[in-house]
Order: sequence, then C-alpha cells, then structure tokens
Amino acid sequence: MIGDLWTILITSAEESFTQVTVFVGAVLLLFGYIDYKQQGAFIEIIAKSKRLQPLIGALLGIIPGCGGSILVMPLYVKGTVTFGTVVATLIATAGDSAFVTLTQIPGQFALITGACLVIGAAAGYAVDYYKVGDWVRQKSAKKEFAGLEREHEKAEARLDQIYCDHPHDCRSRDLRHIGHEEGDEIDMLLHHADPLDPGRLGYRITHNFYIVFWAAIAVGLVLGVLDLMQADPRRFPWLPGAGALIGGAGTLIVLLYMLFGKRFIQAQTHEDAEHKLFSLKETFIHNAQETAFVGTWVFAAYLVFELAIYFSGGEKTVVALLASTGFVSVMLGVLVGIIPGCGPQVIFVSLYLKGMFPFAALLANAVSQDGDALFPLIAMDRKAAFWATVVNTAVAAVVGVIAYLIEVGLG
Repeated sequence: MIGDLWTILITSAEESFTQVTVFVGAVLLLFGYIDYKQQGAFIEIIAKSKRLQPLIGALLGIIPGCGGSILVMPLYVKGTVTFGTVVATLIATAGDSAFVTLTQIPGQFALITGACLVIGAAAGYAVDYYKVGDWVRQKSAKKEFAGLEREHEKAEARLDQIYCDHPHDCRSRDLRHIGHEEGDEIDMLLHHADPLDPGRLGYRITHNFYIVFWAAIAVGLVLGVLDLMQADPRRFPWLPGAGALIGGAGTLIVLLYMLFGKRFIQAQTHEDAEHKLFSLKETFIHNAQETAFVGTWVFAAYLVFELAIYFSGGEKTVVALLASTGFVSVMLGVLVGIIPGCGPQVIFVSLYLKGMFPFAALLANAVSQDGDALFPLIAMDRKAAFWATVVNTAVAAVVGVIAYLIEVGLG
C-alpha cells in the first residue's frame, strides 16, 4: 500500500507540474510583463470614461489573473467608478483558475471568457440603471481613520525601522499607487496593515531565489511541450525517468516557494499588483509566487483525485458518481465561487479537467468567483463586498441553470 501511495504522490507531482504548472507559469509571466509595460493604463481610462465603466470593468475582469480587477476596487471606494462597474468586474473575473483553463482547454476558455464579458457588462449596466449602487452606499460604512495624518506617520516610522538596513528594497512610499494616493485611508488599509519585512526568511528566499524557481519552470516547460507533441520516448531514452524526477523536484520547489511566501489563501494582494508595476524584478518575483500558488492547488487537486480513485476502486466510479449529480454540481460551482480567493477555484477547475463536472458547472463557477479581487473590497467596505457577492451569486445561479438546461438539451 505504501508503494502505491508513493507512486500516486509522484505521478500527481509529475502530471500537475509538467502538464499544468509550467504552462501556467509561462502564460502568467507573459501577462505580467504586459501589465508591467502598460503600467495600469486601463485604470486611468476607466476613471475617465463614466459611460463605459461597466464595459471596461468587464474587460479588465476577463484578463486572466486578478491584477486588473484588484486595482479597480479602490476606485469604487474613492467614488471614481460605479457599483455596477464593481459587479461587472467581479462577474467577469475568473482569477488564477483562468490560467489553468487557458493552458489546458483554450477553446472552452474562449467560450467562458466571451460569456463572462457579456454577462458581466450587462449585469453592471443593469445594476447602474436601477441605481442599486445608491442603496448599497447607504448601507455601507467605510472604515475611517481618526487622525489620518498622524496614523500614516506612525506607519511610515514602522516601515523606516524595517527598511533602514535595506535602502534598495521597494517600499510603500516609493510606489506609484494605482487607484488611490499615498497616505489616504485606502493606503492605510491596503499597504500598512501588514508591511513586508525584508528581514524575514520567507522574504529573503522569495526575493533571491526566484531565478531558481523560473529555471525549474523552464526545464519543466521543455518536458511539457514534448509531452504535448506526444514525443516518442524511444527518441528520448532519458524522458520516462526524467519526467518523474523533474516533476517531483519541480513540485517540491513550488510547494516550498508557496510555503515561504505564505500565500495559502491569496495569490496576490493590492500591494503585490502595485509592486509588479514598480519594477521588472518585482514582476518576476510576484509572478513566481502566484505561479507557486496555482501549482500547489493543482497538485492538491490531482493528488486528491488520484487518492479518491485508489480508495474507491477506480476512476469510472468517481467520475460516474460526480457526473451523475448534474444540476447539483452546477450549484456546487456557484457555491465554491462564493469563497474568496483562487485556491478552491483552481481545485474546481482541475477536477473539471478530470471529467468530474459538466461545462455548465465550470461556467457557473467562473461567473460566481471573484478570485483575489474581493479581498481589497472586503478590507475597505465589507457591506459593499457582501452585496456585490449577492448579486454575482444570483447571476451565476441563473446562468448556470440556463447553461445546464442547454447542455442537457444538446446532449
């Protein structure tokens, strides 16, 4: 039994790393570089285009990852964008799970992306048309800082103590803030609640060994591409053994990077999104942490799936059991989507790839989930975050039911 479990562990590590994680890392780095070059230009556009805000918000949302969506949230708290724009952005956002669908099922990714864009924009305009945002603002109670200037000085003094021996490290006051200003309430909530400590072991590892991380991704990517090309192992006699070695070592690096980065719930924060625009080095560092986050959850999903097969008596038993749930799985997709963060969503998508859910469940989950974008809104305005979730969940449930009925009809 121990030998079987070891084989399952190594197989899950190899498949998750070489079939998913390396491709997610490559695509994520590409999008990260594009974000770095455009320097939040979309955020400036959305602030100036009142009538197009829900549409632009939905466009930002469909970009894989959560960077654009995260940067929209402070704009709502500042009164720059409408509540409908928040709803449109969050509905369109598929978080880091979008990287998994993009690299593994690009055709379905395109279908989901198009649907989320249309549904998000339509829902956003409807919310603004019926002035739901006015009612939400009456219910909301944003956190206020008494003596804001004094509190900011204290926060900066704490940062001085942390960074005094690290003058070259990027720090909050040196950032070009997106969606807010240095020293305002948003800055206090999003950037000074838990400042990064360069003296911490995890910080030193993630900010100095990211090159090792990307080297492992590069090696694994070569193996992944060969696998996609269905390369004949006889032409590469080293390939079978190398797969287990590279996959196991790569997954171990991914797990360690996630552990030292302490990213168990959030793949990235608002501060991370701004740091990635600050320098190309920070883009590499934070995208490595985000890739490690996705890779860890994919590995967890693959491992759980393989263990379920082992203990239940076969893959057909597991798949048949969950596939037979039909409509229930659609509602499960909606409910999983309510959970803030990308981890549960990555697991859901990974299990979908194993054939465990219908497409309607995947679509419902994509509409329902907000990735990491909801976290800054929760920090700044919890009631607005709650009502945005209520609207998104209702829309996701309706979309999921319709998609399921169509899927059953076509079947």
